[in-house]
Amino acid sequence: MEGPFYFKGGEKMLDINLIRNDPEKVKAALLKKLDEVDFTELLGNDQKRRNILVEVEALKNQRNTISKQVGVFKAKKMEVDPELFEEVKNITKKIEDYEKELETIEGEINIYLQALPNIPDDDVLPGGKENNIVLRTFGEKPDFDFEHKSHIDLCRMHSLIDYERGVKLSGNGFWIYRGYGALLEWALINYFIESHIKSGYEFILPPHILNYEAGFTAGQFPKFKDEVYKLNARESKDQFMLPTAETALANIHKDEILKEDELPKRYFAYTPCYRVEAGSARASERGMIRGHQFNKVELFQYTKPEDSDSAHEEMLSMAEGILQGLGLHYQVSKLAARDCSALMAKTVDVEIWIPSMNEYKEVSSASNARDYQARRGMIRFKRDNSKKTEYVHTLNASGLATSRLFPALIEQMQQKDGSILIPEPLRKWVGVDYLK
Repeated sequence: MEGPFYFKGGEKMLDINLIRNDPEKVKAALLKKLDEVDFTELLGNDQKRRNILVEVEALKNQRNTISKQVGVFKAKKMEVDPELFEEVKNITKKIEDYEKELETIEGEINIYLQALPNIPDDDVLPGGKENNIVLRTFGEKPDFDFEHKSHIDLCRMHSLIDYERGVKLSGNGFWIYRGYGALLEWALINYFIESHIKSGYEFILPPHILNYEAGFTAGQFPKFKDEVYKLNARESKDQFMLPTAETALANIHKDEILKEDELPKRYFAYTPCYRVEAGSARASERGMIRGHQFNKVELFQYTKPEDSDSAHEEMLSMAEGILQGLGLHYQVSKLAARDCSALMAKTVDVEIWIPSMNEYKEVSSASNARDYQARRGMIRFKRDNSKKTEYVHTLNASGLATSRLFPALIEQMQQKDGSILIPEPLRKWVGVDYLK
């Protein structure tokens, strides 16, 4: 049970009390995400564990009673029956055997619980993409009175992206920003940062290299441990390149107990994101739509349980506000359970329209993990005048990712003469109103 893929102690998993108290309700909820759920072995091990704990407690009490008798005899300088020592020895051996069995059973329980996804909220529909619901749209789809170009053609025309040399440097799924392309990319990041600072979020620049337990706390490991770039350097032990800043932000307060008046904690971070799983062969996802490295600004909150729903709405509103400020058409979709990530109880996507693809692509996922990540990372808080600790709720939202926003902006803002209108909030960084 030892090693980097298993953690002892704590409650770094789904709360077993929920399953113990109402297994059928939890099973029905998890079946929104999973093909099958069977708690038989888990609950059997849980019952064994509790029975053993009762036996161990009884044996310890028995040993204590005998030890006190021996102490009385010794205090009175009376001879101690050797059988009492033998009995203590036998009891101690039984306790040790039970504790070894207990360690094995607890390991099996933990491995099972650690693999379970988060329980979806009651209002989240079962199934996959087919059950996603479009909640609202902003603006109208661009109505071009000319033959519009793809972002790939526009980026080549204006020398914004060098696809071929990106592949030469690093392989498929990489590109180089050049000239005004680099300025536009950096302008987007500056715009995001400026907006979030005005909203009262604290700016974080985290490490890009994280340890295994950071991935575990965030809920991405062990299931997705093979979908990250791992380091092979001799000094690196179970380290990887972060796939999203959320992985780092979810761990800032790991193993901490916060005060009630410290909540909510509102952070945002800028990082490149590194993903092995990217690189679809679909022709529609050429260019920048899907890559191994892309830039993203991530929003993150730690809240009290009763405040997490309003925090979710706030973060979603911030992501939408950025797109509205750029004047881009998008839609907002509530995801069905199987389209949510395993660690989230609820996710609402902001999806940008890309004309050449004739479809919407996600540029932000605003998600509520409830106490799922907090349990895995032992992140708690204590209310004023209370000795009891509670788990915080954690939430995240992209604010925003650029690899799909950049192409959408280029395409939606293209003009009949081939020029590209720069949205007003970005002009102070790009330095021009149009790319011609």
